[in-house]
Amino acid sequence: MRGVKLDPTVSSIPWEPPVNYNSRNVEGVSGLEKDSFMPTLGSVFKSKKKKDKETTRLKDTNGNPDTIPEDSPVTPSTERSLSQSLASAPSTATTANSQAGGTLSHTTTATSQTPTSPVATTDTKMTTPAGADSQTTPGHTSTESGSQKTETVYRATKGKYTLSDFTFQRTLGTGSFGRVHLVQSKHNLRFYAVKVLKKAQVVKMKQVEHTNDERRMLQRVKHPFLITLWGTFQDSKNLYMVMDFIEGGELFSLLRKSQRFPNPVAKFYAAEVALALDYLHSLNIIYRDLKPENLLLDRHGHLKITDFGFAKEVPDITWTLCGTPDYLAPEVVASKGYNKSVDWWSLGILIFEMLCGYTPFWDGGSPMKIYENILRGRVKYPAYIHPDAMDLLQQLITPDLTKRLGNLYHGSKSVLEHPWFAEVNWERLLSKQIEPPYVPPVRGGIGDASLFDKYPEETEEYGKEGPDHHGHFFTDF
Repeated sequence: MRGVKLDPTVSSIPWEPPVNYNSRNVEGVSGLEKDSFMPTLGSVFKSKKKKDKETTRLKDTNGNPDTIPEDSPVTPSTERSLSQSLASAPSTATTANSQAGGTLSHTTTATSQTPTSPVATTDTKMTTPAGADSQTTPGHTSTESGSQKTETVYRATKGKYTLSDFTFQRTLGTGSFGRVHLVQSKHNLRFYAVKVLKKAQVVKMKQVEHTNDERRMLQRVKHPFLITLWGTFQDSKNLYMVMDFIEGGELFSLLRKSQRFPNPVAKFYAAEVALALDYLHSLNIIYRDLKPENLLLDRHGHLKITDFGFAKEVPDITWTLCGTPDYLAPEVVASKGYNKSVDWWSLGILIFEMLCGYTPFWDGGSPMKIYENILRGRVKYPAYIHPDAMDLLQQLITPDLTKRLGNLYHGSKSVLEHPWFAEVNWERLLSKQIEPPYVPPVRGGIGDASLFDKYPEETEEYGKEGPDHHGHFFTDF
């Protein structure tokens, strides 16, 4: 397990192969074989298939060449196809930024699926739960992000629902102090994920502040690539958080199945994450737990960042040591004050892992060894990494804060305008007008949880009346 904590939203996937980090390879089915997901990626990118498939050569992590079908995205034809898909014009982040008023992620989106409140009986055009606009607390506020003033609306989430509003169907994942259930609303018959946290365990593990922060941060955010919190409630023993049900599973599982992603595929996912981080930082929110396990794929193949347990509003600097060892920035490991730039460091680690199949500072699974490697700061880049990608990684995975992209004068703009992202049309990406490289094999709208493993169900009945010894810690639920 790579995390410092057990995350109840993380679940294993039935087709997830065992991982052997010591060999820097994944035991199980190679992502370059015919029955893997990578040929599927080629069809999504609309690369033309030929009857007599040509082959190209690619060196794996050990320097050995792999034979890849012509319709795989790693071929030059698909590389060109991605460029055409990601960019409808030679515009870069500058054009999108000027049209969006300075902050890319605030462009109005036209998503393919309109989210609705669990208590809404008919589909509406709302992008927040019913009544949220009229019940905002404490109301409209403004925050500064560079030269951009961002308007923030706090959605009312406290006590919006009760157990009687939902039919609990099955467990999607378990953790150290709770589990996540698939539920169906009795009102609009849509499916949601309800995160149930045991109050006694949260208090025992000293996670009260992080749990309250998660609710508070999710209450503030609304973005195409972030999970939506519809409401919260509690009983004498448990906390309940009603969120989107994301059918496609974790990016982590897809990455382990594929071993590593081709350059254009990694770029697609990295670009969606970058837009989400840009948005969070405009609200002075540090995410602090970026990793493939916290990136879910919706049924269309777009990312959703989940698990805001470590997210925190930080206008300047903070000192808390939290996160996943592989992804911690050196200033966090050294117990120094740090700012939002730690998320850009983590983005660099994520891109490296997507391209290589392993994290740059991994060392036998020992956190202390990983910390030593992070402080040492030496990264070995495989020869097969694209030069532009390597240049970006070297400017993200750097301990020198005066050189780290995202922490410079132009902020996140310096990341989005890097040459590796040159062909990305940020407006189209933000509005989900670009086809994802992989579409999960799930049926939408019917509560298809086939990509989630099965767990023994909770034996303790929810909603029992009794003394509430810990309710005073969670007054906003």
